[in-house]
Amino acid sequence: MFNNTSESEILTIKEVAEFLKVTERTIYRLAAAKQIPAFKVGGTWRFRATDIDGWIADQSKKAENTD
Repeated sequence: MFNNTSESEILTIKEVAEFLKVTERTIYRLAAAKQIPAFKVGGTWRFRATDIDGWIADQSKKAENTD
C-alpha cells in the first residue's frame, strides 16, 4: 500500500489522512477510539506504515464478510 516505505516508517496524522483520503479529524477520532493502530509520542499520534497496511486489509475483509 505505502510504496517505498521502510518497514519501520512512522507516519503522522496528516500523512495517514492524505493516504486514506479522509480528514485529519477523522484519523484523530479513530486513533482516540482505538479503532486504528496508533501510539502517542509526546502527546502526538503516530502510526506505523505496516500497521496501517494491515488495518486496511482487515477493514477490506470485514467489508467482504458483511456482503
